[in-house]
Amino acid sequence: MLTKTFGSAVQGVNAYTITIEVVVSQGTGFFVVGLPDNAIKESQQRVEAALKFRGYRMPRTKVVVNMAPADIRKEGSAYDLPIGLGILHASQQLDTERLADYVIMGELALDGELRPIKGVLPIAIQARKEGFKGLILPRENAQEAAIVNSLDIIPVGTMQEAVDFLEGRLEIAPVTMDTRDLFQQTANQYEADFADVQGQENIKRALEIAAAGGHNVIMIGPPGAGKTMLAKRLPSILPALNMQEALETTKIHSVAGRLGSHASLIHTRPFRAPHHTISDVALVGGGSNPQPGEISLAHNGVLFLDELPEFKRTVLEVMRQPLEERRVTIARAKLSIEFPANFMLIASMNPCPCGYYNHPEKECVCGPGVVQKYLNKVSGPLLDRIDLHVEVTPVTFDQMTETRPAETSRAVQARVAEARQRQAARFEGFPDIHSNALMPSQMVKDICRIDDAGRALLKTAMERLGLSARAYDRILKVARTIADLAAAEHIELPHLAEAIQYRSLDREGWAG
Repeated sequence: MLTKTFGSAVQGVNAYTITIEVVVSQGTGFFVVGLPDNAIKESQQRVEAALKFRGYRMPRTKVVVNMAPADIRKEGSAYDLPIGLGILHASQQLDTERLADYVIMGELALDGELRPIKGVLPIAIQARKEGFKGLILPRENAQEAAIVNSLDIIPVGTMQEAVDFLEGRLEIAPVTMDTRDLFQQTANQYEADFADVQGQENIKRALEIAAAGGHNVIMIGPPGAGKTMLAKRLPSILPALNMQEALETTKIHSVAGRLGSHASLIHTRPFRAPHHTISDVALVGGGSNPQPGEISLAHNGVLFLDELPEFKRTVLEVMRQPLEERRVTIARAKLSIEFPANFMLIASMNPCPCGYYNHPEKECVCGPGVVQKYLNKVSGPLLDRIDLHVEVTPVTFDQMTETRPAETSRAVQARVAEARQRQAARFEGFPDIHSNALMPSQMVKDICRIDDAGRALLKTAMERLGLSARAYDRILKVARTIADLAAAEHIELPHLAEAIQYRSLDREGWAG
């Protein structure tokens, strides 16, 4: 007897429906075909133990499981439940006509309990797209799948519950969620706030500009100056996630298995801060079964690289292409997978190995040439993709003990949102450009026009400060963002002057 159940395979951030065909016939042996990995081949032992524990029998004849289409690689243990139910139906131990209505996924324990799986959100989206009535899956994944409406999400704790539901002996109410109501209640709620930071008004201003234009930032300063504290608060001043961005972000975290049990929609912008010992693959994604890396987990949010020169050179260099294209393409012999990576990069570093070069009070103990060598660990092409270079100085005692409350993140975010709205109107005809930082060179010439006085100022600055040619476009983009924050139609001299000061690392005496 031939039985068909339906599962799903996740590639990148998208899912593909898999038809699992089971035939029980004369002969001996258990065969799984259709490009399965070792975890699926081992399912025989888990399925057989679960069936026996629940009082069913494993056929002692020939069992063939075919997973179609055969040219897509299937990986992981999430096919245990559909394979087990298919064997029960093919051996006439399960009497139901409802198998074709549902996509079924779940890993079996030896006692028939179900364990949670990864990638549930893209699976649910694809199931709804293909017209399935519902999705049968482990109870822990139900909240995540319920983000997708117009699809019956049936949570089950054991294989027996799935059998009883399919045969009509057990009624299981579908899990539902008012996604928009939940999103509106929880969106834009951050634990960290700019009001926690005393002093550092110039750094807050730089981060406000960065948030308003989507610019990348590097902060240079001694230990304890507040670089990490400020970086952690950057997501709180970015514009609130919209529903589409929240779904995109949740999808990536679902595929990576980072949502955890009973998790649902991600409602705040992600903040990722990998350690400097991270590998290339962990940062950009990849592996034998390609998974999203840290830069994709930071999609629609912030990637913070603390102590930038301590990262391996190769790790930093692989970020150059994603910073430009806002996506990562991972190519393998038989497939090519694309992960989105539209993030803001914020990096921090000490000015030298001891940390006190240019410190107003403490003396640097680094030898001649050591400072330059340390700064040169960060390559020019990577710095070329960072718009704002900000020097952070230590907070004074008076600033630390200031009793007057600092400006809240909500107040800063309101100004940032207004500037982003102006940019959205400006780039309305360009679907891939949402902020000033994404403007290509030709568009910079058209949009970031300056008058003769501005040109003279920029020329003088480049000559006197020893600014590199690569700083030219970056200064104009930042100046355009400053003008947007000031609600100015054109770039004026004060905007240009402020933008010029954010190019510390292009100056003589810093890394060239």
